[in-house]
Amino acid sequence: MKILLLSSAYNGMTQRIHVELAQRGHTVSIEIAINEHTMLEGVQLFNPDIIICPYLRHRIPESIWRHWLCIVVHPGIKGDRGPSSLDWAIQTQEREWGVTALQAVEEMDAGDIWATATFEIRPGATKSSIYTVEVIEAGVKVVLATLEKFQDGRFKPEPLDYHRPDVRGQLRPTMLQVDRRIDWLLDSTDTILAKINAADGSPGVLDRILGHDYYLYGATQDDTLFGVAGELIATRLGAVCRATVDSAIWLSHLKQKAINGEKHYIKLPATQVLGEKIKALPEIPASISEGIGNTFREIWYVESNAVGYLHFDFHNGAMSTAQCLRLRDAILVVQKRSTKVLVLMGGRTSWSNGVHLNIIEAADNPAEESWRNINAIDDLILAILSITTKMTVAAVHGNAGAGGVPFALACDKVCVRSGVIFNPHYKGMGLYGSEYWTYSLPKRIGYEKALEITENCMPMGMAEAQAIGLIDFIIPDMFEAFDSKIKTMVEALAQSNDYDKLLHHKISRRQHDEFIKPLSYYRQEELIRIREDFYKHDTPYNPARKQFVYKIPTQETPERLALHRQGMHYLDNNLLRANQENGSRTALTGRRA
Repeated sequence: MKILLLSSAYNGMTQRIHVELAQRGHTVSIEIAINEHTMLEGVQLFNPDIIICPYLRHRIPESIWRHWLCIVVHPGIKGDRGPSSLDWAIQTQEREWGVTALQAVEEMDAGDIWATATFEIRPGATKSSIYTVEVIEAGVKVVLATLEKFQDGRFKPEPLDYHRPDVRGQLRPTMLQVDRRIDWLLDSTDTILAKINAADGSPGVLDRILGHDYYLYGATQDDTLFGVAGELIATRLGAVCRATVDSAIWLSHLKQKAINGEKHYIKLPATQVLGEKIKALPEIPASISEGIGNTFREIWYVESNAVGYLHFDFHNGAMSTAQCLRLRDAILVVQKRSTKVLVLMGGRTSWSNGVHLNIIEAADNPAEESWRNINAIDDLILAILSITTKMTVAAVHGNAGAGGVPFALACDKVCVRSGVIFNPHYKGMGLYGSEYWTYSLPKRIGYEKALEITENCMPMGMAEAQAIGLIDFIIPDMFEAFDSKIKTMVEALAQSNDYDKLLHHKISRRQHDEFIKPLSYYRQEELIRIREDFYKHDTPYNPARKQFVYKIPTQETPERLALHRQGMHYLDNNLLRANQENGSRTALTGRRA
């Protein structure tokens, strides 16, 4: 079928549905819902069989839904309506939530229901994490179910009827800051966590700290620290700890509120935002290995049955200079342990998205900070590539983008959750890229394929990644079940009769590769190219970074996404693939990868 994805942004949900539909042989085009004119123009140009709206912040014009079947993917259980459905579910600590595919009509979220799917809400999880994992998984289910019913032709969608016992949702108002307000003298830690988690990602909880207004993000309970409720009591690795009536909460990030139209602020580590105001607070370290309860830690390590598990979980997957160096130092320490396998366990939501663009943007000299950050992540990846005393495994539960992909590929084996999306490219940010990608990608998939995927700037699903050899194993399970599968696999590797042979082969391959072309040469060549992107004033990196950091909406749909705006009709996916291959051959003549 010809399917148009009409979306307010090419976000994680839209990318995942795009990948799933293209994988099933559908001809899929995307139109960013910028305004009514561009939406209608895109629909008329493509003339789809059906329109899917994975992420839509605005009403679909009547000129569209009257003439084309439009299916809205709504992050709420059956019957739930309103733009803050997921926020309310998390803040009121619902145990079960869901996603509904409904037909667009004049009244928002009131159309006939085509499909629903439910999931359990993870206790303590943030809105952005639940959206990225559970909501997207459920969204894929309802979209595929809807298309199956649509193609069958006999299905009649179910009108919204609140008298039905299975309709448990309700019309909910937009959640305002007054609904999210924290009373530090009365609210329990659980209540505060729920409020911040429900706003994490966007818009944050507006609160007052030391006489100024900030939005709060990244809350973690602490079981051991106490103080006067509402007061700041400690710092750790960029986070600040604030006492509650019954314990304390770490806040990893803040964003200052703009006043009277002054400059816009961006989300940054809390201590960086508060600066000199908190210089008297004690910095409380946390060991990566000690057995402590709830607290804020970005890196921690455990061992079991000759396997070491190094966990790291950085907010939104962004890795600053300091975070890269801390993780590198942790790897240099744990690689000396007498284990046979080292497993890198990233966060539930994000594995890694490469350098920290917000911290770079906020630096006095963004070019210099970009240079420090890229060298720090190169140091991190070099530490992994240089391990010859044990096998290494990347356990990728969350999405990866830009330098986060070669970061995973630095390991000997790459195991990935089936719902993960890779964006193994830098071009959209105006960068050549580093992280030894010119070594790790061609090593796995060949030079031409590496150029193709970095040049095309398209998201990649794990079925495709495995088919081309980019990853080794796909695990369909999530969370604890994913961890259990990883544990079984890596312990089997450590106890395998072939372990010594595998390790010997790894060492021989690394020695051979180093003889042919040392890793230092790859790094030098990459850094020469990317240094130009950082320091030249006329490169696209600076405006692209600002657009990303300040969340400036795009003014047009990129041609790589909008097939209907490319000047020709794509009759099938084979023709699309042929054009992509032609594009990769063009890259060999000197276009930026």
